[in-house]
Amino acid sequence: MQLQKAQRHRAKIKMALQGPSSSGKSFSALQVAFGLCGDWSKVTVVDTENGSANLYSHLGNYYVIGLSDTFSPERYIQAIETCEKAGMEVIILDSVTHEWEYLLDYHASLQGNSFTNWSKVTPRHNAFVQKILSSSCHIICTVRTKTDYVMNEKNGKLVPEKVGLKSVQRDGLDYEMTLVFDLDIKNNALASKDRTGLFYGKPEQRLSAQDGKKIADWCNSGSIVSAEEVNTKIGSCKSIQELLTLYRMYPQYQEVLKKGYEQKKRELILLVPDNRSMIAQLPISSNGVHK
Repeated sequence: MQLQKAQRHRAKIKMALQGPSSSGKSFSALQVAFGLCGDWSKVTVVDTENGSANLYSHLGNYYVIGLSDTFSPERYIQAIETCEKAGMEVIILDSVTHEWEYLLDYHASLQGNSFTNWSKVTPRHNAFVQKILSSSCHIICTVRTKTDYVMNEKNGKLVPEKVGLKSVQRDGLDYEMTLVFDLDIKNNALASKDRTGLFYGKPEQRLSAQDGKKIADWCNSGSIVSAEEVNTKIGSCKSIQELLTLYRMYPQYQEVLKKGYEQKKRELILLVPDNRSMIAQLPISSNGVHK
């Protein structure tokens, strides 16, 4: 165990835009995405909304991947990997609500004890979340919220207004994000979580490409993590889970440091038998052959 000075490293933003239908989540996500990279050809929308991502094609020449056939976590992961291999810089998952609804339907279809059946669901969802967090791209998730109407006074009269309530995703997803914006029906965004410090406590506003540029500047203002630093972290890992987290955190060094990961994995298997339950999740074999 060692004391280390706190230091923020360069990162890729993982953020969520959540709001009710017609709150402008897709449009806002595209605006921020362009600000993040400044190049529409480096932006891909993973579309679950029946081709709605094409409605904004006038904004620029971005790419679209349609997920009309299935919304399984594995399909989202495959889409993210496709974008990474294509050299994309920003991925918009529009929306991740479909992933959770797919898993709820899958859970309902399983026979047997409902509680124990979650063991077949949770690992799939966790793999989806980990893929988002470990991706080498900026990722913007849009999330639907359940809607309701409240009565607000306008010009001396009470009129109904649509508001967003609880997000339709598994509890805790927002904890994993660096930034979370809540959008209302007027397309105004308010930061409900902000680890960047750029938006928290600020008045609600419509998100723009300029906001994306601010986020990109924040991401790039940290120090660069070197391969040597990651290699040192590998040596400090005490479990396969810790090693797996590190492996996913720095995808740019997975091939360069493959031998170091392999050696540490073999050590942990011998040292802690309980680590064996995590072996399959680390895509490096214990005998030194990459899976």
